[in-house]
This record gives sequence, structure tokens and C-alpha cells, in this order.
Amino acid sequence: MSQDDFFVAIGVDRPSEEGSADGGRTPRRRRFGDERARKRRRRRRRRVTTLVLIIALAIVGVVGYKALDVVRSTQGDQTQLSDYSGAGQGEVVVTIPEGATGQDIAQILVDAGVVATKRAFTDAYSANANAANIQSGTYTLRLRMSGANAVAMLLDPASKDDHTLTVPEGATKTQVKEHLMDVGGYTDAEVEAAFADTAAIGLPEVAGGDVEGWLAPSTYDIAEDASATDVVASMVRTTISRLEAAGVAEADYQAVLTKASIVEREVSKPEYYGKVARVIDNRLADTDGETKGLLQMDSTVLYGLGRVGGIPTSEEIADTSNPYNTYAHAGLPPTPIGSPGEEAIRAVQSPTEGDWLYFVTVDLETGETLFSATHAEQQENTKRLTEYCTRNPDVCGTASATPTDGG
Repeated sequence: MSQDDFFVAIGVDRPSEEGSADGGRTPRRRRFGDERARKRRRRRRRRVTTLVLIIALAIVGVVGYKALDVVRSTQGDQTQLSDYSGAGQGEVVVTIPEGATGQDIAQILVDAGVVATKRAFTDAYSANANAANIQSGTYTLRLRMSGANAVAMLLDPASKDDHTLTVPEGATKTQVKEHLMDVGGYTDAEVEAAFADTAAIGLPEVAGGDVEGWLAPSTYDIAEDASATDVVASMVRTTISRLEAAGVAEADYQAVLTKASIVEREVSKPEYYGKVARVIDNRLADTDGETKGLLQMDSTVLYGLGRVGGIPTSEEIADTSNPYNTYAHAGLPPTPIGSPGEEAIRAVQSPTEGDWLYFVTVDLETGETLFSATHAEQQENTKRLTEYCTRNPDVCGTASATPTDGG
């Protein structure tokens, strides 16, 4: 068969023998060639994409393995350092503040290098039934101790440094100064300088520059590097926080502390605090009545005389030169007469309802106290005090227990 007959048989024209741009290919051949080219390009793209994915996955795998290795290493370190073993070594001084929780103590010990982790201490704290008895204060512990040993050492009184100062309710600034000198080792001059530095100790202006009544009753741990000013400032801050907690307005701070200090010193039983506070308010308001606005409190007279306890004599009650003699001077005394506790402050803020103008403690040992609204009742009640003092002259002192108008 000739070439012409072959092309006629397959139904296509014989290609031109002249050169052309597509190399003499027919349109159909061109389509076939283009399609093959596209397929080749797609295959190349797929190969490139696959290669990129393989490389990316390889990188992610390496990074992931490294990260996992770091995590495992870290976990291994944490497991290894979760707790020390044994009783530790060397010495370190730590201070546990008042009100610190187990978590607080744990952080203090971690920071000081005593225990390895907070968990080491808190687990041991939870496991020890006596752990709640750990007190605030300064302790000498060891470095790198197990959590259990740290708890045990904090419970051992021998570990606690003897730098604890206790200010009792009703203590005067003179008594507090003695405690600061005895426990803290401060000199008289250092304590007096602290009392006088009102800005450094944060003493409010209403105090008039006098710390009396502002040295809050509490137990204080004196850190080794604490100055007298630091300790006194802590006392003043505690007083302010208690006044705020009781809802006392700042303008009333001094008046409330003065009243509360009298309450604290006049009776020994908190059950009477609210009644004594009411007597004070009733007397201050009774300017035209029986009491003429006079508080007539033995405790204030004694404070002005530099004494605590006992009964003032008739001569001392008649002494008008004593500015704290509330038998002679109406209104509140110039300053508080000691540092009142929280209960006395709350009693002054919310005194018991009543019309009492008088009270008298008829047993200085048990603290039994009687209240009355009239002077006649007060005289009858005071007879019981006279009888008591006749039986117990060593308790009452040299003063006679004659009827008075005050407490």
C-alpha cells in the first residue's frame, strides 16, 4: 500500500513535507505532545512536593525527639531533686512570720536552701499530725534537709532562737521598752529614738507624737538584723490593722485606744469589757448629771503616778496636778494608759447597752465586778470592796477602800 493510500485509510491528510514551527506535527500530534508534557510537569511537582514533605517530617521528628529528650531529662532531674535525704548539713537561720501557712513555710525553706522543693515539705507537713503547732519565730536549721526532717526540726524547741518578745494586753510604753531592751538587746537610747521617730514607725498624726497605746499586744519575733525602729513599726502597724478591722474611723483612733486602754486596765475579765465601755460613754455624756462628765477611774490616776494595780489613796485622788486624775479632770485623759487588746477595742466600738454610771471590782483576785446606775448603789457595792481589803490588805496595798464615785 502506498503512503497516500495509508493516510486515506486512517482518515488523515498526508503531512506536509515543508518545515513548520511545530516540526511538521499535525494538530492531533501536538495535542498528544502537550498532554505528555503536562503529565511530566505534574509528576515532577509531585516528586518535589513529596520530597519537601519528607524533609519537613524528618525535621519535625528530630525536633520532637530532642524536645522529648529534654522533657525526659527535666523530669528525671525533678524526680532526682524532689527531696533531699538525711538531716542536712551546715546551718542556716530562717524566720517564719506570724500566720504563715504550710505553703508559706515551704517557700521560705526552698528559698533558704533547706529543702529541695515545696512538695517535699508540704507532703511531710501533711503527714505530721503536729505540724500545725509550728510557731512563728526565728529558727536555726540545716541546709539540704529532707522535708520530714525539716518539719521535725521546726517542731523542736531547741531549734528556735530566743528572740521572741511578748507584749501583754495593757502594757505601758515603759514596760514595752524594758522588753525590747531585755529580749532585743537594744539600748535605752535606741528604743527612745524609735519611739520618737514617728515617721519611721508610721505613727498616725492623731497620736500626737506619743506611742503610748499604739504598741500592739502580741508576740513578736525579733530578727537578727532588725532595729528597734523596725520592731516598734511592726507594733504600730498591728495596732492600725486592728483599728481598721474593727471599723474605727481614722479620726477616732486615739479616742478609741484611750477608752480601750482604760477598759483593759479597769477589769480583768473580758466579759465585763462591754459594760465598762458603756460606763465610759455614759459618763462622758453625763456632763449635767451625777458624774459631771468625770470618768473617776482609779486606773488613770495610777498611770499618772507611774503605778499599775492597787487602789489610789484619798490624797492621790485629790491631787489635781496629776493630768491623768479623772476624778479632778473631766473627759478622757491626755493619752491612752497602755496598749489595749483586740477585745477591748471591739468592746469600745460596740459597748453593751445599759444605763450604768458606776462599777466597782469587789474581789481583786477573782475580778468580780458590780455595776450600778446610781450613786447609792455604788456606795453599797463599795462596802464589799472595803470588806475584801480588810481581809486582804496585802492585795489592796496601803490604800483604804473608801467609797468613790468611779470604778
